[in-house]
Amino acid sequence: MRDLNAITQQTRNWLKDIIIKLNFCPFANREFLNNSIRYSASEAADLESGLHALAEEFNHLDNHPETETTLLIFPGCFSEFEDFLELIDFANQLLVELGYESVYQLAHFHPDYCFDGVQADDASNYTNRSPYPMLHLIREASLQKAIENHPDPEGIPDTNITLARKLGSDKMQSLLEQCKNTSQEK
Repeated sequence: MRDLNAITQQTRNWLKDIIIKLNFCPFANREFLNNSIRYSASEAADLESGLHALAEEFNHLDNHPETETTLLIFPGCFSEFEDFLELIDFANQLLVELGYESVYQLAHFHPDYCFDGVQADDASNYTNRSPYPMLHLIREASLQKAIENHPDPEGIPDTNITLARKLGSDKMQSLLEQCKNTSQEK
């Protein structure tokens, strides 16, 4: 049986120590400090149950406006990156089928994330690497507002890639591994 509390803590560590600390997402710190991020560690074991978990999270966001965003974590499935890509395809289809196309947006993270056309060992992949496969459900209206208030939203990915490459793959992997340490309060 998986320790879902430890998985959630590891995800919080990743968000705080990589995504926020390295400023990969300039919008994350506000929601982290406001405690408006939902961490949902799913016990899904396959594609169908993963999609059911996603639909439940859409429903949760619909009914809980105080929750700004959700990180839907899949510790028990989608460990192969190709399987995760299949989940992304079906998740985006489900988003449309359920009528959420302009309501929510999905971002995705995986321990073995690899951008198309990029070598697997390129440090740039760490901008989307996480302790576990996960989908990030983002409220479209909030994202649009945050983007409008950012001086250079189009430059965020390039800035992130430059920083990740400057730090290097070994350092980025070390940071990712450190997130799995739940023995101390972070």
